[in-house]
Amino acid sequence: MQGLKRILTAFTLAVCLSSLGKAQQQCTNGFDLDRASGQCLDIDECRTIPEACRGDMVCVNQNGGYLCVPRTNPVYRSPYLNPYSNIYPPPPAPGPVPNYPTVTRPLMCRFGYQLDENNQCADVDECASDSHQCNPTQICINTEGGYTCSCTEGYWLLEGQCLDIDECRYGYCQQLCANVPGSYSCTCNPGFTLNDDGRSCQDVNECTSENPCTQTCVNTYGSFLCRCEPGYELEADGVNCSDMDECSFSEFLCQHECVNAPGSYYCICPSGYNLLDDSRSCQGKN
Repeated sequence: MQGLKRILTAFTLAVCLSSLGKAQQQCTNGFDLDRASGQCLDIDECRTIPEACRGDMVCVNQNGGYLCVPRTNPVYRSPYLNPYSNIYPPPPAPGPVPNYPTVTRPLMCRFGYQLDENNQCADVDECASDSHQCNPTQICINTEGGYTCSCTEGYWLLEGQCLDIDECRYGYCQQLCANVPGSYSCTCNPGFTLNDDGRSCQDVNECTSENPCTQTCVNTYGSFLCRCEPGYELEADGVNCSDMDECSFSEFLCQHECVNAPGSYYCICPSGYNLLDDSRSCQGKN
């Protein structure tokens, strides 16, 4: 109906201009002045224009113009389009609907997806299909519709390359640290043992674990000390104790004679004398 209204409007305009054309002698484009009747008549461009439509197109004249339509399209010429027709028969009943073939367009998936066996768009695992662009120093992590390139633990990404992190620079270990590719190793000084966390150190109590001292052991932070009982002195090795010869220290330890003993000494008196209670002096027997 909209097309019919436009055609009737064009026809009305042509008629209006044709009425004025008695003085001006002109019509709108697509119409020609009939001087005998003084009316603007439609020009049949399909007859007047050579090869108005080319190829598989056919020319269909319209009021004030023409159309090029495919030859396969049915063209219905309605008497409503004739401005001079006083007969308006009803349009013919529509014929049977043509049985056009069903055209199925292939389903297109977004980038990063592909059709699966159920004809559904499924994510493409670029990492598994080796279609990613991660370099050999990186690892590929698949994501929905794409992927990301990352570094393994112990490495950090710099300008597209995975570089080793020197964990020792950041004080990860309490005592000794050794950096290795992609990781690090913590150790402890002598006298300490590494805790289960792999980073901190704990003092070793040598006195209870192995007790290297021959007599008394005193534990210290990270080490130990050996001490000797009275009458003994610590040897140069720091662990063994040897007897001190107290008699050699002074000739005045005993009034008469000094006898050295393991870890001590004692005094003796000559015949006819008794040792006094101070264990050093001698007194004649009565």
